[in-house]
Amino acid sequence: MPARAYLGLGSNLNHPPRQIKSAIQAIAKLPGTRLKCCAPWYQSIAIGPGSQPRYINTAVEIDTVLKPRALLQALQQIEQQQGRKRIVRWGPRTLDLDILLYANQALHTRRLQIPHPRLGERNFVLYPLADIAPGLNLPDGTSLASLLAKSSPAGIVRLNAGGSGGRAG
Repeated sequence: MPARAYLGLGSNLNHPPRQIKSAIQAIAKLPGTRLKCCAPWYQSIAIGPGSQPRYINTAVEIDTVLKPRALLQALQQIEQQQGRKRIVRWGPRTLDLDILLYANQALHTRRLQIPHPRLGERNFVLYPLADIAPGLNLPDGTSLASLLAKSSPAGIVRLNAGGSGGRAG
């Protein structure tokens, strides 16, 4: 039985719109995975060291038979294929793919934490996620709407181009 998962996507290097579009296409081709919808795209200021270009961010909803660790591995392969180098924590990157939520599971291992540990702190995750799943609740019962209500829109701009914000085929 497929599990519903939500992924966060971000890029601020090597033509970010192209990086995001390629990542969405690659996610849609993962085995046993169906892309349900893609949020509109946002531009956000970088969080991290030094002066960095702005990010393009979005979120996608998928149904997948991949278990969380297998999904993480598949997403990291996509990142590597698109030139991701893990040099500086929170540094600039061609592509960042995060599992935000997976079914109604909470998972805390050294390599993977679900829900994403900083989901509630990042407006560039909350806004696109709310576009595609406004009634969503986290495994602990916290509503996405309550997290969004505490989030400032500072530093984030919804873009006209990019994701359709609609359901996939």
